[in-house]
Amino acid sequence: MAARRLFTWGGIGALGVGTYYLYNAGGSPTIAEKKFEEDAARASAKFKSELPGRGKEAKKYGELTKEQIEQNYNQAVDSAKATANKVDAKLDAYRQDATRKFEEARKETGKELNSAVDKFDKTVTEKAGQSKSWLGSWFGSK
Repeated sequence: MAARRLFTWGGIGALGVGTYYLYNAGGSPTIAEKKFEEDAARASAKFKSELPGRGKEAKKYGELTKEQIEQNYNQAVDSAKATANKVDAKLDAYRQDATRKFEEARKETGKELNSAVDKFDKTVTEKAGQSKSWLGSWFGSK
């Protein structure tokens, strides 16, 4: 339904434009066609001249774009450096924390190991003393 209306109104518009050019050309279709082409070319040139990027505007736009690209690049580099510095600082803090924890664990383990060795040594000494007295009792000494 909408396509039918579009076709109808589009046809009426085209008929109106054709009638206008035919009337202004005095009824000659070739003159009307040339006048239509001339008006279309003039409208196209005017439209194109109003678009950004023509002549001096294009050069100015290119320079602006170059400056913007350099600025964006520098911002990206600075951002990457800042991020890398943050990561480096965090890694350094983690390394220091890990070193501190490792040293604490090493000291604690050393204390526990020394305590276990002392306990083992004491137990061995006591058992050796008991076995000496037990073995000596077999041969007549107390």
